[in-house]
Amino acid sequence: DADLDAAINATVFGVFSLNGERCTAGSRILVEESVYEEFVERYAAQAKRVKVGLPSDPTTEVAALVHPEHYDKVMSYVEIGKEEARLVAGGGRPEGFETGNFVEPTVFADVSPDARIFQEEIFGPVVAITPFKSDEEALQLANNTKYGLAAYIWTSDLKRAHNFSQAVESGMVWLNSNNVRDLRTPFGGVKASGLGHEGGYRSIDFYTEQQSVHINLGEVHNPVFGKQ
Repeated sequence: DADLDAAINATVFGVFSLNGERCTAGSRILVEESVYEEFVERYAAQAKRVKVGLPSDPTTEVAALVHPEHYDKVMSYVEIGKEEARLVAGGGRPEGFETGNFVEPTVFADVSPDARIFQEEIFGPVVAITPFKSDEEALQLANNTKYGLAAYIWTSDLKRAHNFSQAVESGMVWLNSNNVRDLRTPFGGVKASGLGHEGGYRSIDFYTEQQSVHINLGEVHNPVFGKQ
């Protein structure tokens, strides 16, 4: 029941912006079966149109990854994904970039929840799409990972949105929006996605090393052991 146009635009941006090297990237997408095939087809087509280029080019949408070692890591996951799921877009170097740390925006469909590309952090322009039949299954899939920083929910049903958002194990949840937040609100995750939160007054605590010094200014009142 989501606005598919808005959901596709947001989820394409949500994983491929900043080359996928962002902590809040929506690298796993769960799609209800009734719209799954349409979503995958449209998503893959749009991913293929994402502009890969030099960071100096203002039209570039995806540029090079940060380091050759990280490029090798991301490409190793692409090869793993080819064995685990259905590749529907990307999967190699973009045309015209024979050197450098460039990766095509890559989309895998029919990804099993026990697949490595579903369970592990890739941190690159690679996305895994998985179908679900019911909200209960979607929630189980969403929580079936050790990570829990950011979740994005697309639905026109406000009751459904509230119930799902409060049950998903994520430090931050966006409803029908993409990573737009008030900077005074807490930023942080649960499970293996960090400890503590930043944002607003919480940032002062987060970046403060506190120390307690206890000084006795009167007569000492200690329990005494071993004295007859």
